[in-house]
Amino acid sequence: MKVVTLTGGTRGIGYGLADSFLALGCSVTISGRNQSNVDDAAATLAAKHGADRVLGRACDVAQADQVQALWDAAKERFGRVDIWINNAGIALPQSKFWALPPDQIKAIVDTNTLGAMYGARVALQGMLEQGFGAVYNMEGLGSDGRRVQGLTPYGTTKYALAYLTDALAEEAKGTPVIVGAIRPGMVMTELITAQYEDRPPEEWAEAKRIFNILADRVETVTPWLAQKVLDNRKNGARISWLTPGKVIGRFLTAKFRRRDLFE
Repeated sequence: MKVVTLTGGTRGIGYGLADSFLALGCSVTISGRNQSNVDDAAATLAAKHGADRVLGRACDVAQADQVQALWDAAKERFGRVDIWINNAGIALPQSKFWALPPDQIKAIVDTNTLGAMYGARVALQGMLEQGFGAVYNMEGLGSDGRRVQGLTPYGTTKYALAYLTDALAEEAKGTPVIVGAIRPGMVMTELITAQYEDRPPEEWAEAKRIFNILADRVETVTPWLAQKVLDNRKNGARISWLTPGKVIGRFLTAKFRRRDLFE
């Protein structure tokens, strides 16, 4: 079965994907900036799926040498990397762009965009050398050009990832490596809910209403995404959970479907 490396795999969608790939028989390397968090997540996955198929390593994706070390560790442990997923990302609470400190803007760009570039560079180099592989970027709000007030830095980084995905897929044509993207839709994680910290109660109430229509839990989405990634052979593919048709259908049936993701 495949060998998968995920950046940012200690919680949320990244952890859910790691768990799902392991359930499908894959070997998985996860990472995160905090070694303790990595160790805890890896231990939990190992207890469930077997320590022989799980590797955890601390990695700040904004540091190119650490990203290279992550590839090297996965390659040394499992002999190859079939699939690399640039999943690491951070978000900020909703705020007017001009009110954000420069260091917060830099942090989100460094992690979400520069980190994905470093990851793609390392993975493409290694996979071209080994003669096979697939690289995926975790796109999100903003990747399709949609704009949400107060989330300008986050949306900008995800819009950049859409360009990066398409550009790298073009460059990868004719090689044994494919490049694609994952669009998980609206998934109930801390990354999403944290964006509404300190917002007025009425805004949070409206956000919860939309979440209950469009969002899904990690354990609902990630098994489907993992299987689609394993099945995909198309360069430039976007694996999307929340398609436009599904969005329309959920709004049309919202009055008949009672969902509470905050129970």
